[in-house]
Amino acid sequence: MPQKPATAVPYEVPRLTVEDFFGSPVRAAASISPDGTRIAYLAPWRDRLNVWVETVDTDEEPRCVTADANRSVLRYHWTDDPRWLLYEQDGDGDENWHIFRVDLDTPDAEAVDLTPFPGARAVGFEMTTARPGNAILHLNHRSPVEFDLYELHIATGRLTMLAQNPGHVGGLLHTPDGTLYAHGLTPGGDIELSRWDPDTGTLRPLITFDGSDYPLDIQPFQLTPDGTGAWIGSSRDSERTRVVRLDLATGLETEVDSHPRLDLDPRSAVFPTLPSPLILDRRTGELIGVRYLGERQEIRPLDPQFAEVLENLEKLSDGDLLALSSDTSGRRWVVSFSHDRDPGVTYLYDHTTRSGRLLFRPFPHLDPEVLAPMTPVTVPARDGLELPGYLTLPRAVEPVRLPLVLLVHGGPWHRDSWGFDPTAQFLANRGYAVLQVNFRGSTGYGKAFLKAGIGELSGAMHDDLIDAVAWAVTEGYADRDRVAIFGGSYGGYAALVGVSFTPDVFAAAIDFCGPSNLVTYLHTAPEFVKPYMVNNWYLYAGNPDDPQQEADLWARSPLSRVDAIRTPLMVVQGGNDPRVVRAESDQIVDALRARGVEVEYMVKENEGHGFVNPENNIDMYRAADRFLAQHLGDRY
Repeated sequence: MPQKPATAVPYEVPRLTVEDFFGSPVRAAASISPDGTRIAYLAPWRDRLNVWVETVDTDEEPRCVTADANRSVLRYHWTDDPRWLLYEQDGDGDENWHIFRVDLDTPDAEAVDLTPFPGARAVGFEMTTARPGNAILHLNHRSPVEFDLYELHIATGRLTMLAQNPGHVGGLLHTPDGTLYAHGLTPGGDIELSRWDPDTGTLRPLITFDGSDYPLDIQPFQLTPDGTGAWIGSSRDSERTRVVRLDLATGLETEVDSHPRLDLDPRSAVFPTLPSPLILDRRTGELIGVRYLGERQEIRPLDPQFAEVLENLEKLSDGDLLALSSDTSGRRWVVSFSHDRDPGVTYLYDHTTRSGRLLFRPFPHLDPEVLAPMTPVTVPARDGLELPGYLTLPRAVEPVRLPLVLLVHGGPWHRDSWGFDPTAQFLANRGYAVLQVNFRGSTGYGKAFLKAGIGELSGAMHDDLIDAVAWAVTEGYADRDRVAIFGGSYGGYAALVGVSFTPDVFAAAIDFCGPSNLVTYLHTAPEFVKPYMVNNWYLYAGNPDDPQQEADLWARSPLSRVDAIRTPLMVVQGGNDPRVVRAESDQIVDALRARGVEVEYMVKENEGHGFVNPENNIDMYRAADRFLAQHLGDRY
């Protein structure tokens, strides 16, 4: 059951700086090497996060092994050879990801770009236990709209094409015995997995899934170590998504694990830096645990040894287990935790001694006693649907008639979850109540809740947000006249809808890289994405190539109601955003300024869909701090 939000604590809470919340962590994202002798992590170098490596059993000084002074590194990978470490990087947020190799045996050697193709992106990167020394990835350097399947030999950098995309499939799968499978959509939008014979160019359909059940495709989809099957997230004949083993010879699904109430954790489908719901053995690649997500995370162990490990790991923190890595023997583990007031606390655990020791806190200057608890709540929608959400109330303030910020998640096929949210904590520190509601169409709450969002952009999806505000006012937490809406991506669209469709509800709004015109937004989507929008944007909003649907998309666009906007608005945009291009923000800012409506506009030319570099985040939140204080007032 949802908890009752904690009441105020009677002591002074210091005003923390924007840098306290949005500066770089001192360390983050640690993982242990396969041989258990070294730990890699991210830490600042020249004001950018880079990869550092330290040894476990000696007092040797940690060493920075990457040297990107332009943009923070966020994703890296150990390989099975202790000499090589890989990381991914794009160009100023353009999402054209390249794979770089670092030689840990030669400290002065420069990183090598293993996918050095201008304008191309590497996706689906995966190390395989079946082929040591190699990785699998997809590349679109031959054709921007077609991703071919490659094997990368890490030591030499040799790329071997395993299969050329035939032009109508989204992805390719290569088993250890060389069998190829193609993954694509039928003309009706269903998801089809087929065995592919590249010599004849023929596809033999193996299994079909209802595409409307999977707006972001089938997630997860993990080949088993022997290559005869795949562990997938399936909701066939079920309201909930569970783990099944798909037999690649017969197409038969066999349930591996399920939860009676919860879906698999869906978050990594949107944010690949978050852990997969499938926990695999480092040495064998076998499935040893599964993550489910409700108000909090639940992990179900599928292996007796991992069950013992998990029991001891969960004693290290009262947070939710986030990233975990082990050596190949399963003795040493590095684990971090998601926690609302102790973000990313990270431990080294030794299963031989059953003991753990603290490695670091990423933000040691943030006192958990100063940060605000994040409490699960349930909001009733006007049609009776129950909306799960989270309420963060400021400390040392009576939680009555507070200024409220409605913080809206992106996607919309994502969800808010319990844990440290720097935006929510920053706002709570300023004295605002923060409400995050998982409106219909959010993932992780079953198929009926997901599909209740179909056709409801600026409709029932927005009504859910308005109902959440009404709930907070009725419960006495929020001051009806001091409510702001703030969101990024889809959340930015929701903020613009808020001030254009319901202008009397909000006293201020902040839109971060949100589309203002659904027609132009969908027309400017990357070309390789458009064929696969049938089960997400085209289903939920409409296809702009259909004149009738185009008219409906325009009617659901904030730009179509720009004359109704009178709420103070702040717009933030990455100049290099490949998903929501700058024109989406330019056009609504230009239209408002032409009418003399107050709008603040910030563009960072070296950022994409969301900001990575700390100075840009700090600039944005300083501006947001001033903007909200002006229009809502804060405790200071």
